[in-house]
Amino acid sequence: MHDIIIVGGGSAGSALAARLSEDPDSRVLLLEAGPRDWNPYIHMPVGFYKTTKGSLTWRYQLAPQVHQDGITPLYPQARVLGGGSSINAQVYIRGNAEDFNNWVDMGCTGWGYKDVLPYFRRSERNEKFSSPYHGTEGPLSVVDQLHPHKLSKAFVQACQEYGVPFNPDFNGAAQAGTGLYQTTNYEGRRCSAAVAYLRSAMKRKNLTVRTSVMVSRILIEKGRAVGVEILDNGRTTIQRASREIVVTAGAIGSPKLLMLSGIGPSAHLQSHGIRTLVDLPGVGQNLHDHLDVFMMYNVKDVESYDAYKKTTRKIMPGIQYILFRNGPVAATIVEGGAFCWTDKTLEAPDLQYHFLPGTGVEEVNDTAETVTGNGCTLNGYFMHPRARGAVTLKSADPRVAPSIDPNFLGDPYDVERTIDCVKVGQEIMSQPAMARYIVNEFMPGSKVRTRAEYLAFVRKIARSGYHPVGTCKMGQDDMAVVDPQLRVRGVDGLRVADSSIMPRLVSGNTNAPSIMIGERASDFISGNRPPVSQPKFV
Repeated sequence: MHDIIIVGGGSAGSALAARLSEDPDSRVLLLEAGPRDWNPYIHMPVGFYKTTKGSLTWRYQLAPQVHQDGITPLYPQARVLGGGSSINAQVYIRGNAEDFNNWVDMGCTGWGYKDVLPYFRRSERNEKFSSPYHGTEGPLSVVDQLHPHKLSKAFVQACQEYGVPFNPDFNGAAQAGTGLYQTTNYEGRRCSAAVAYLRSAMKRKNLTVRTSVMVSRILIEKGRAVGVEILDNGRTTIQRASREIVVTAGAIGSPKLLMLSGIGPSAHLQSHGIRTLVDLPGVGQNLHDHLDVFMMYNVKDVESYDAYKKTTRKIMPGIQYILFRNGPVAATIVEGGAFCWTDKTLEAPDLQYHFLPGTGVEEVNDTAETVTGNGCTLNGYFMHPRARGAVTLKSADPRVAPSIDPNFLGDPYDVERTIDCVKVGQEIMSQPAMARYIVNEFMPGSKVRTRAEYLAFVRKIARSGYHPVGTCKMGQDDMAVVDPQLRVRGVDGLRVADSSIMPRLVSGNTNAPSIMIGERASDFISGNRPPVSQPKFV
């Protein structure tokens, strides 16, 4: 028997397992449905364009999106040790102070910026920045990009010409501005949560990591979580825990597992023949995500990363990477960034941009071809969507994917701000620093000019930014699933600790906040005091 079982070996689960196993008296079992992180594309920074499209994901499809003419896009979520941190673009963004202070206003006592900052710092090993906002001794390597592309530097200059000030540190005193993203890399390789936290922790005798096993339900006896049922090579077995079960399966997997275990909206569970053990109406609700829009351009007078699509052009960069761990293979592709406003009355930015000196990286861009053989992409999204959707069961069979409906563009405000995001992005790309390289814009293109045309474009082309949150919401209201200590309401010995507990999306990418949640959960479970904060700076 183990003391603690963690279900899900992603960003939060990896951090949690490593921290809890620091106590030699705690026997920890980490279960992951996907394989070990052995695929070589995982560890090459440029490889994320491969890993997000293959067998390392669940390959979900969204439910028909009512406000996007019924499309059912692919919705890949990580299915590998390290989770999203093993397949993402390695951008290190935490969100801003207002995000977490808003969580407190929503009933998440003890989750203000001054409370979470020490955990961001504890997780981080930053090569450039230090306190009060950064850590230098943590397991997660955060670095400047080795050789950012010429086009990415031009994008940062274009943002400044548009009026967005330069910001050397999006995770420092203020988020607003433009610059080059820091990334979770180390010496030319990806530093996933599995690499950062588990690689050394797996040497401990009190930590067991099992991969390629699916947890089908949580066992609850007399109101307490006591174990899990797992499917392993067609066999069903039971693993029991003496202290706690912690679900870290992400914003899709965590609510699914709770519902399969009889924890969720009673009527929905009964419709699938599942006996309700705890009637929690908020399980699976409050799903929301960033909706990404794409602007794509042909460029001239410079080779973008598109040049390396040709097989013959891949040989030398491959040799360079093997010998020196640098060059195009060490590039994350998502290089330039900006945080700015559609509404200047807001305290914090509401738009985020990712600049890529290449095309065809995202699923939606697979068929994109550039006339020049060189192109670039600007991805942008409105960071604070108001629409809410849900994750619901299709079947009581754990092998059947759930229904996933983020209800994109389900609020008129989201529609207006997403159109604004495209227009602001086009304005940035028209500035002199970028215009000198641009042949033409082919997405959305010159034919999109009226509001109706922008609306049609957004509905047709916008896709997820792969930042789902909220489906096991933290709080104290009737729709809250976990309390501020991440304990599931109505069940002893059970917690959820991943992106699903976020009551509201952070302003940016969700990997760093998910790791922070795992770090914080480890102190809740072990009873450790939180790291020392420096409140005078924040």
